Amino acid sequence: MSKPSLFEVLAGRPDEAVVFVGDERKWTAAAVRAEIAALGERLADARVVAVLADNGPAWAIADLATLAAGRVHLPLPSFFSPEQLRHALEASGADSVLTDQPERIGRLDLGFAITGHWQGLTWLRRVVAAAGLPAGTAKISFTSGSTGTPKGVCLSAEGLHDTASAVTRRLFDLPLQRHLAVLPLGLLLENVAGLHAPLLREMPVHLPPLARLGWQGMAGFDPAALQAAVTAAQPGSLILVPELLKAWSLYLATNGQRSAATLHYVAVGGARVDRSLLEQARALGIPAYQGYGLTECGSVVSLNRPGDDADDVGRPLEHAEIRVSDGEVLVRARAFLGYTGTNASPSSAEFTTGDLGEFTGNGHLRLAGRRKNLLITSFGRNISPEWVEAVLLAQPAILQAIVGGEAEATLSAVLVPLPGVSDSQLAAAVAAANLRLPDYARIGQWQRSAPFSAANGLATGNGRPRRDAILARFAADRAALLQPQET
Repeated sequence: MSKPSLFEVLAGRPDEAVVFVGDERKWTAAAVRAEIAALGERLADARVVAVLADNGPAWAIADLATLAAGRVHLPLPSFFSPEQLRHALEASGADSVLTDQPERIGRLDLGFAITGHWQGLTWLRRVVAAAGLPAGTAKISFTSGSTGTPKGVCLSAEGLHDTASAVTRRLFDLPLQRHLAVLPLGLLLENVAGLHAPLLREMPVHLPPLARLGWQGMAGFDPAALQAAVTAAQPGSLILVPELLKAWSLYLATNGQRSAATLHYVAVGGARVDRSLLEQARALGIPAYQGYGLTECGSVVSLNRPGDDADDVGRPLEHAEIRVSDGEVLVRARAFLGYTGTNASPSSAEFTTGDLGEFTGNGHLRLAGRRKNLLITSFGRNISPEWVEAVLLAQPAILQAIVGGEAEATLSAVLVPLPGVSDSQLAAAVAAANLRLPDYARIGQWQRSAPFSAANGLATGNGRPRRDAILARFAADRAALLQPQET
């Protein structure tokens, strides 16, 4: 029996059922259906529709309308630099843009002209030659990556539906009543698991502006705003990256607060999460569970959940075939069609993830870092820096960490402390982390740093540290980095 599509589920909902909750109004099923149809008529002569906008019902409806009309949707994360925006628009051959930031598109000088407005967004069009895209492309997700030049991943509608359906069935018995979108909708994880999956489950999705949730651009993230948003929305589920989970947990612990009692599931992905951080969050009322996914595989491919949880990234979801060969994780799923600039369609091929891993006795997937990041010390020990970094980040005093030590006798670390943390407190945090590590994986030297950010070139736009750039920056002062610290 085929799985019902997003539009079949939406068509079967009562007219008055609430689908989206925005800042200004609640969108009912009848209103969403009507707006999808109206926007679809305006998309008749479009090929690739880019959306550069804040979270909100307009973003969600544009996503659904583009899918319903059979057009290619190009989500553009607001954190992209002008160079990254230009690259994404040119590589995809985008001929239409819906945006609440028209001046950013105009400054790119790519030939876009304003042709109208829709739901508070500006409509821009241009005449441009079609780009070479794999047949069946429904969405292009540009990943910011670690080098700065985004890679355009072409994804099929069927494969994305597979992911959303698998997430829905994995969590089918949890008492989830509504979802709060915390991550930018331009990220595939929130788009598929935080928008499409709740729609399949007929859950209302709360879509406040990102600033209301604590996002402050280059200034960081305000966990007090997230706590206020959760208290107001009373969601059953949300999705976080590890850094947000840590910031929110520290805020709750410091202020003697707990999360909303309605919250039954918080998915955490994007980087390895130390078990102690998950346990700390759960003690504060945040039911956090780690998962694993890749853009090329349509986002989530494995997930922990209540009653089936361990210190790993969970059991594979039903839509993904996962195996480990020579220590590396390989995934087969229907979503990946190829990259922009190609016409190849590798949907039947396995995707080589570059992640090292193994299956545990209970059928869960356990990751051991990235193959390309593997360190070999001067003693011949193979060490995954992500493992050591996760242990460091479990210390409340440490906000960000990157570990090096290729061909060195001991590992070294570049650390970003919590504001107000002294060198002696940072040393104590390193010492506490070292107690949880075997002697060959302990930090021998460390250097404190200003926060890794996109502004200083040490992080991608979504906050992921740029490992090579950080190690290169501090290699210039290698003597200071290798100076022994009292730990």
